Amino acid sequence: MSEDLLRYDLMIEAALRDVVRETLESVARDGLPGDHHFYITFATKFPGVKVPDHLRQQYPDEMTIVLQYQFFGLKIENDCIHVTLSFNNIKENLVVPIESITTFADPSVNFALQFQTGDDEDDDTPPPPDGDKDGDKESDEKRGEIISLDKFRKK
Repeated sequence: MSEDLLRYDLMIEAALRDVVRETLESVARDGLPGDHHFYITFATKFPGVKVPDHLRQQYPDEMTIVLQYQFFGLKIENDCIHVTLSFNNIKENLVVPIESITTFADPSVNFALQFQTGDDEDDDTPPPPDGDKDGDKESDEKRGEIISLDKFRKK
């Protein structure tokens, strides 16, 4: 068997993470344009993730945050997202390494990306964003298609 020296799957994933990074850098600089908003799901146990203890207890494996109306101090530094969000009317600082992100979605344009974090199982189905309404057909239609990199990997 020949050794796979060119890991195109990893190169594609890195390029798509750059899309997330560039998008968030643009929003940090210029604000959210139009109706754009983001659901960002990340692995809370990933090295470098910093969330308050009470949130880590509530979301021990994975957490989804929404960047839409009330987020503060968004900046990208050392490949980490720094942002302040309000939880039960209390502002909390979060640090989310871009490598910890498992799903990035912008429902306003029906766009979503799904990533591996290295410790993921082969489950390609992300959890629905918080606040999803059961039986809401319009909500289902606006949800973005998840692009799984497994489709591009040699089997």
